[in-house]
Amino acid sequence: MKPLNSLLIKPAGPDCNLNCIYCFYLQKAALFPTSAPRRMSREVLRETMLQTMQSGESQVNFGWQGGEPTLMGLPFFETAVQFQARYGKAGHTVGNGLQTNGLLIDASWAAFLRESQFLVGLSLDGPAHIHDRYRRFRSGKHSWEHTVRARDILLEAGVAVNALIVVNDYSVRFAREIYQFHKKNGLTYMQFIPCVEPGAEDATIPAPFSVPADAYGQFLCELFDLWRGDFRYGRPRTSIRWFDSLFYTYVGLPAPECTLVPECGQYLVVEHNGDVFSCDFYVDPQWRLGNVLKDNLTELLNDDLQTKFGKNKAVLPDECTTCPYLHHCYGGCPRERRFHPEGLNYFCSAWKQFFTYADPFFRQLAEEWKKEQGMTQSVESGK
Repeated sequence: MKPLNSLLIKPAGPDCNLNCIYCFYLQKAALFPTSAPRRMSREVLRETMLQTMQSGESQVNFGWQGGEPTLMGLPFFETAVQFQARYGKAGHTVGNGLQTNGLLIDASWAAFLRESQFLVGLSLDGPAHIHDRYRRFRSGKHSWEHTVRARDILLEAGVAVNALIVVNDYSVRFAREIYQFHKKNGLTYMQFIPCVEPGAEDATIPAPFSVPADAYGQFLCELFDLWRGDFRYGRPRTSIRWFDSLFYTYVGLPAPECTLVPECGQYLVVEHNGDVFSCDFYVDPQWRLGNVLKDNLTELLNDDLQTKFGKNKAVLPDECTTCPYLHHCYGGCPRERRFHPEGLNYFCSAWKQFFTYADPFFRQLAEEWKKEQGMTQSVESGK
């Protein structure tokens, strides 16, 4: 039975105070047409925290996303932390991650996030000309200055912050500029998210703002050179989440990033109204598992429908099964396969370009790591 140790919660549903052109979640408002504004009730929050904290797992992780989760207001999150403490058990380890555009972040938010040890993922695509390309208010006004202000408030308060960077048709040209911008300004933990969404007229054709696969392959290679160039004493001084996760696959460990594991379905999504879905990218009626007020989350995680969802990822075209890099990508996210008639991932060519370039380094790094682990184990055992 799969353990209930990770939930992604959308307390304000798809509601957001920005109108980013490339956002895939805004369209989900159509699933909840009668409930705007969408806000999670205290009852749904309490039941979600209760079930998860009493699931028997010693470590649980909550990811708070949207839309924009800070629309709930700071008291909502203070209550969530109180519920976690109330329903937790001795020795429980709780992780909270908040993904935000930063517009509502102020000193009070920063103090709470630091005190409660939240990891904040700040959606900041890079310098102003890159970030403001698609991340705007409904009025068309740019948002960069607001997000940069939030970054500075959070860092000054000592909050752990990661930069979340969407790679689109424009930003893909500026790997070096983006990397150096974040590094210079104190964000040395970066997560690059390639953007590919279906077109408005034809869902089998990527929308114009989607990143071209070949350009993304070049982007990854350039980013890899920057990351590798910052190594000191055999260790990176910056963190690129995809590279970090990829390293796990080279040393035979399960990758922390869900796109790099053989099956999906290892976590659940809880919407603002308590509805539970298989995945953040599959908040659709087809993959609605139940509701937290009526169903048990652990049972839903191990439900036949969730099992079916998870195993769908392993259904791959023949080209994947004979690929030397299969055990490093596992076909990627299934939603990115919709654009290829044979079911190949949209980014397949990008990854092959990257692996051809970077595979020798990752192999070397893995061998060095394994030797170090052997030496450590020998010392600990007294051998």
